[in-house]
Amino acid sequence: MNTNPESLCSMQIQTIDLDGQTLRVGTCRGSDASPPLLIFNGIGANLELVEPFVTALEDVSVIIFDIPGVGGSPAPVVPYRFSTLSVMADKLLTRLGLDGAVDVLGVSWGGALAQQFAHLYPERCRRLILAATSPGVIMVPGKLSVLSKLIGPRRYTDPAYLQEVGADIYGGAYRRDPSLLKAHSQHIQPPRGRGYLYQLLAVTGWSSLPWLGALRQTTLVMHGNDDPIVPLTNAKILAARIRYATLYVIDDGHLFLISRASEVAPVVRRFLRQEAS
Repeated sequence: MNTNPESLCSMQIQTIDLDGQTLRVGTCRGSDASPPLLIFNGIGANLELVEPFVTALEDVSVIIFDIPGVGGSPAPVVPYRFSTLSVMADKLLTRLGLDGAVDVLGVSWGGALAQQFAHLYPERCRRLILAATSPGVIMVPGKLSVLSKLIGPRRYTDPAYLQEVGADIYGGAYRRDPSLLKAHSQHIQPPRGRGYLYQLLAVTGWSSLPWLGALRQTTLVMHGNDDPIVPLTNAKILAARIRYATLYVIDDGHLFLISRASEVAPVVRRFLRQEAS
């Protein structure tokens, strides 16, 4: 394990080798007594992109890592499935000295991974937060004109292109405030090599619908009402299928965790601290 001197907010960034796969990992020790919050990020998104949300969480301990092929984590030789990444996340927690349960938050693509992790490791996942995500391939799709722009990583590699299409892709506050896109682009580390393709392959054919009803974690489903990528109906499906789920809808788009961080972070903190029913 090699400590990297760079930092994200109050995070410590380190490079960890797990059975030959190098992961760039960010950890933040908060003062809250609740279990750490493990965050699974969206497709192509390096951990810096959640900086506003992590900062707004204040005293919540956080663990986040760059998915292989994203940010500072090199791409593996062969593709992977969500089950593979779930096993990797479990090993990472153990390496970090965490043998008990954690809370889990997944954003968009990472929301699918969060569902898979909660399903495979119920004893590891105390509470589950699903943000701007869906039950997978059997979902209500976004507009084709939007989804076509997500096939490749160009929005991560071409700042001018992001400024051109970002409002249509992300919706909500990004339609009204172009400066948000500029700030967003400043934290982007383009996906590496095969990384973006592998993330697309991981979600291909995947669906949580057959076992969503078996999840027993208390779950918070969060979604924007103007999400061009993942329409709100998908959040309603998740909330209806997961036994102990609550739906929280915010007047924003796909990236509400970032654009409305100061508003949604307290909601997350309250959810994590509430007593079990």
